[in-house]
Amino acid sequence: MALIDTHCHLDAAEFEADRESVIQDALNNNIKMMVVPAVHRSNFVAVTALAQTHSCCAHALGIHPMYVATSQEEDLAFLEQEVAHQLQSEHPPVAIGEIGLDYFIADYNKALQEHYFVEQLKIAKQYDLPVILHGRRAIDDILKHLRKHKLRGGIAHAFNGSRQQADFFIDLGFKLGFGGALTYSRALNIRELVSSLPLESVVLETDAPDIPPEWLQNDKRNSPNQLLKISELIASLRHINHTQVTEMTTNNAIEIMPNLAKLFTRPQVIH
Repeated sequence: MALIDTHCHLDAAEFEADRESVIQDALNNNIKMMVVPAVHRSNFVAVTALAQTHSCCAHALGIHPMYVATSQEEDLAFLEQEVAHQLQSEHPPVAIGEIGLDYFIADYNKALQEHYFVEQLKIAKQYDLPVILHGRRAIDDILKHLRKHKLRGGIAHAFNGSRQQADFFIDLGFKLGFGGALTYSRALNIRELVSSLPLESVVLETDAPDIPPEWLQNDKRNSPNQLLKISELIASLRHINHTQVTEMTTNNAIEIMPNLAKLFTRPQVIH
């Protein structure tokens, strides 16, 4: 079975010069599907176009907490309209995302972030879509809102919380995303989590072009093709066969994002 990168930003400017070869390289490394989440209304078109023109790509629509300061209230209405429209198309969004809370950035506006987060949770609930969550120094607040707004689940992207927080997410029907951060030998907490959590709760991601694995730390860009080595490392940390990691994490991604299951069986075409 092939791998799924549940979180990569293929629309990013870093891929402008060689996007097609980056996608092909991922396919050559057994990554069959790549989920590309939006971060702002301004890139809704780009992520949608990737899904429409590349059968190996799926997309999510949402407003990232780091972009709420440059967003408008009308963008939430536009998001809801786009979701409703695209769900009737051949290329439906697989999630609402990337959304969440980020208390790490300087001069963050907590109230504004929470407003956009909650309104997007409501859209996800309205259309029975999972969410792709971004959370830095804000996991407890994210969990508080998730308990209030019961959803079908989703993915806690780039998870780096405690085991107790991980268990709370799992109890709420979420999978936990792991990628390049776990490749660093100093990332003891993440390595312990990915080694001990039920494999049924784990999905793979690169967050490309960000969070390069340790072996790329001197490079400026991460790419989806690194997912294969990341998955092999997880197999090594868990002392299991790599095939088990591939099959389980792919099934987990398809389970948590039902629309992705419909896309996963499409023939692969690159334009």
